[in-house]
Amino acid sequence: MKKLLSILLVSIFMSCSQGGHPDFAKNTATAKKMLELQGSEADFQAQLDLIHQDVKWQPVFFGATEIGKEEFGQYLKAWQDQMEDVVYTADNWLPGVLAETGMADGSVRSYGTWSGTHTKTGKKWEVKAYHTWDFKDGQIITGGDYFDATGLVNFLEEEENQEEVEMTE
Repeated sequence: MKKLLSILLVSIFMSCSQGGHPDFAKNTATAKKMLELQGSEADFQAQLDLIHQDVKWQPVFFGATEIGKEEFGQYLKAWQDQMEDVVYTADNWLPGVLAETGMADGSVRSYGTWSGTHTKTGKKWEVKAYHTWDFKDGQIITGGDYFDATGLVNFLEEEENQEEVEMTE
């Protein structure tokens, strides 16, 4: 009985240390790879290969509705075209849970900070963010980006507008 109890406690500890779901570590690696590729712009197709064909993604912008894979690719590319030296520094990697049960489901959550340089102005920026990723068949099937994108765009546009005013004076 002692042996059985010991095995049970070790199993529970190991399960909790891996996010409470056997796929949490693998899915976290996929989410990290997605963010690394987004920042490096090295292989755009490799990013899209991490995305399930039936993805439903919540973009960051006010009023945006969920988008599918083609629109998601355009969304990623638009960020890459406007920014350079982009890095996501995670504060943490958290397991997601099923809302109905509160049990770990293999999904991944992260709070962190994006930083980079605006391509057009050379202005450096930094923004706090929260991201979610849910998985199906090892690919990202749903998720979303949550940060003040409108504030970031306004900040960068202020710099652009100020430069335009200085050029006309």
